[in-house]
Amino acid sequence: MSFRLCLIGAGRIGRIHAGNIAAHPDASLHCVVDADPKASADLANRAGAKVCDLDRALADDKVDAVVIASSTDTHLPLIKACAAAGKPVFCEKPLDLDSGNARRGIELARESSILLFVGFNRRYDPSFRKLRQELKAGAIGAIEVLTITSRDPSPPPLDYVKRSGGLFRDMMIHDFDMARWLLGAEPTAVFATGSCLVDDTIGRAGDVDTAAVILETATGAVCQITNSRRCSYGYDQRIEAFGAKGMLRADNETATRVEVANANGFLKEPALPFFLERYRSAYRLEMDDFLRALGGEAHDLAGGEDGLRALLLADAAERSRRAQVRVPTGG
Repeated sequence: MSFRLCLIGAGRIGRIHAGNIAAHPDASLHCVVDADPKASADLANRAGAKVCDLDRALADDKVDAVVIASSTDTHLPLIKACAAAGKPVFCEKPLDLDSGNARRGIELARESSILLFVGFNRRYDPSFRKLRQELKAGAIGAIEVLTITSRDPSPPPLDYVKRSGGLFRDMMIHDFDMARWLLGAEPTAVFATGSCLVDDTIGRAGDVDTAAVILETATGAVCQITNSRRCSYGYDQRIEAFGAKGMLRADNETATRVEVANANGFLKEPALPFFLERYRSAYRLEMDDFLRALGGEAHDLAGGEDGLRALLLADAAERSRRAQVRVPTGG
């Protein structure tokens, strides 16, 4: 079965999805919607699609599902429009910056009986998936400590910071989803701290660029997450799981696995430069799974409830950071 998709958003994430859809044997990009006519036309031309406005796209019987890759403030209105049109949705994170609005989006999808998925692409990173498979197989016994490291090579522009919802909702939300996915349990409490060590303008905007969070679970397992908006050696993405019987570790990806050994020691290539390179295959595999879900097959996509729970953890982390107290989550 072949699916025809509408893509909303012709920015960098939209371009990734467009390429993956166009290259898939069981899918085609039917139309592109974007507020920028040039961006939508350029992307549509490259992917063999047409340019549409939103109303025309959602009224088109040829559109089987919608991929939302536009700015966060548009997500809830677009989910509402897709629900009214009966179109399944894959939406980039987050559903909204406000948890109440995110709940409303989930309710709208449920009331209209449409599929709603959230783009937590790191679930599809091959190394992270292998680590989870080994965890579930009992390779290290019961997990005791989970450590997630995520560091961007440089901070985003200030205008992005101001509308991002803050580091916890914008950046660490991926790690909150990964923590839930790997722990297999809901965190029961959060303690967070953060500061500005990279860019003072981020602090003046009310955000932090360096943060650490501890998640507690009912079993006693602990997850520690660290984020930074600066990393001199590339895009740092690592996970370590420790248990009674050993450890599992997923390290950074490099362009090749070649190392040079000489009198100066062992040298290897730096981490890949940013998320576009690091998670290229994850984005492709995630879209593959969305198409399987549309066909009624089993999948591992994050649903709307997963998106909400990650956002609630981000909210709790922000409250904890500001008050410098441990915050129960009710998980």
